[in-house]
Amino acid sequence: MSSGSQEALDELGGAFCRHVDDHQFARFQALVHREAGIWLAPVKKALLVGRLGRRLRELGIASYRKYYDRVSEDPSELVRMLDCLTTNETHFFREPRHFEFLAEEVFPRWQAEAQAGARPRTIRVWSAACSTGEEPYSLAMSLLRAFPPGSGWDVDILATDLSTRVLDRARAAVWPIARASEIPPAELKTFMLRGVGSQAGRMRAGPEIRGLVRFARLNLNDESWPGLGTFDLLFCRNVLIYFPPATKERVVGRLLRHVAPEGLLFLGHAESLSGMSHAVRSVLPTVYARAGGEAPRRALAAAT
Repeated sequence: MSSGSQEALDELGGAFCRHVDDHQFARFQALVHREAGIWLAPVKKALLVGRLGRRLRELGIASYRKYYDRVSEDPSELVRMLDCLTTNETHFFREPRHFEFLAEEVFPRWQAEAQAGARPRTIRVWSAACSTGEEPYSLAMSLLRAFPPGSGWDVDILATDLSTRVLDRARAAVWPIARASEIPPAELKTFMLRGVGSQAGRMRAGPEIRGLVRFARLNLNDESWPGLGTFDLLFCRNVLIYFPPATKERVVGRLLRHVAPEGLLFLGHAESLSGMSHAVRSVLPTVYARAGGEAPRRALAAAT
């Protein structure tokens, strides 16, 4: 289901829930922005009612005012509230041009540099806002295709999200078999397992790619992310569109501090760093390198 259709259902469901007045909506709006950096425009009031209304019924809470008081006093319920309000849409190998760029430009360059002794045989990747895991597992498939086990390469993929609910699903690594159509046939055959018996109609990521990915909850709106280090590839796609400009500027600045000097930052197709003050250069549309770093020469030539 697309995010648009899910939001339409949430708004329809909201018609059957208790009303939230403008004052209460403004309180939730400010709280979500303060905690997660996400700005709920006034047109999202019905969505908020639809998604939180179910939670109020579960808890037996009679009003949004009382639920706001509960969230303000209970950190675990705050996490649950943010889980309810975040929109999670993703696909395997979403935005295929990014994966083609990796396979055709980036991975061959790394292999040649390692052969020449110019880089270590280690690869660190961060999939920020990973949702239910399709992105990090797509990256794992691409990386293992280029750097198979036994080739001497050490690959580590960190996948993070604000929502504990979607992280649980990502760790389980189980999807409806219909999602198999999103995966290239060679990768599907090599890395995915078809469910049988009680799991018929489902598929699961195989142990090779599950072993590459580790999951953690991380809030992109936090002031810092200590202990992360830097990454060769940082995917933060289709997330910045939910932030107002000032928040987006701050988040991008923090993200860039975790991009290795010769690393790459990947954004979503509707996102851009145009007009921001950060020292970056475009390698391809929605793919950025830190100013002064290296990048695949052919890609740079195509972008200029």
